[in-house]
Amino acid sequence: MVQHPGNELAKKLEESGMSRKELAIRTRVTEKHISTVINGERSISIEFARKLGYVFDSSTYWNDLQSRYDDDQERIKEQNQISSAEIAVLKDMKEVYAYFMEKKYVHNDCSDVEKVLQLRALLNISDLSSIPQISYNAAYRVQLQSNVKVNPYVLFAWQRLCEKETENSILDRPLNLELLKNSLSKIKAVMLGSINKGVDDIRNIFRMCGIAFEVVKNFRGAPVQGFIKKRSDNHLILCLTIRRKRADSFWFTLFHEIGHILNKDYESRFVDFDSISEEKEIIADEFARDALIDKEKYRSFVNAHTEFQWNDIEKFAFSVGVKPFIVLGRLQNDGFVEWYEYSDKIEFYDWA
Repeated sequence: MVQHPGNELAKKLEESGMSRKELAIRTRVTEKHISTVINGERSISIEFARKLGYVFDSSTYWNDLQSRYDDDQERIKEQNQISSAEIAVLKDMKEVYAYFMEKKYVHNDCSDVEKVLQLRALLNISDLSSIPQISYNAAYRVQLQSNVKVNPYVLFAWQRLCEKETENSILDRPLNLELLKNSLSKIKAVMLGSINKGVDDIRNIFRMCGIAFEVVKNFRGAPVQGFIKKRSDNHLILCLTIRRKRADSFWFTLFHEIGHILNKDYESRFVDFDSISEEKEIIADEFARDALIDKEKYRSFVNAHTEFQWNDIEKFAFSVGVKPFIVLGRLQNDGFVEWYEYSDKIEFYDWA
């Protein structure tokens, strides 16, 4: 607990051997004024700090002492006023808070009240219970879907995590959508190598286009595929999850989000949820399908087969420059192959 600056004033008087009466004369205030400050009954005003600055140290020193004391008193007041509703939010955000601890954004060696204060600072909001009132259009869209459950607190925290994970990305080139469009083949080629190195390669390609890219952990309550946001410096944030874990879903989602960016669906925030079907999503889906597998080549491949043997799938995948799991996922999604067929051929990505 920060002591009242009057304690420091009493100490200065004792060290200097000066009486309260003499200090009152030197600062042209009453002796009673001096006593009330020393007793913690009165604050050190800006005017009095300037007068003390002529006698002891600088006015800045006394203003800082008072400011730290006032801030500490306000913090104590805040702690006492934290509602049960805010404490309850901690339960909703248990999984998220644990991950924030791993990232060292918060610490756990404290009371629930202190955890609330840490989350307020991290999430940039003065009352956690106000989170559902903040309008995220995408959040409201998804809540109209009866089969999708969204926890507004987890969703809000996840979006903040995306911002934190990308805030240190150094983007020294302006946003360049034309370059991004011309880089699609490079991005697609990344899937042919190791995904561990691939994420770094994707990150570097996006960085050249003025986009900060990260793969971010997903949480229950935030059924999201991706997040796009325009930063204050006019660069973009693009974050993906590996919620579905299937490698074909990851790559389709990546190109789906690129479609959103090229269509400029990012003027404020754009959260891409599972189970959403609307015009923007349909357009992005079509873009991803055609960017990964040439439309005409895919049509010819499908028309030439009544059954799809794995050798044929591998051969076609090689011809269009993708991994076989991309072709398999497309065939499964289009109903040409059952979801259980070739299940051992699907690659999966997991959070490490």
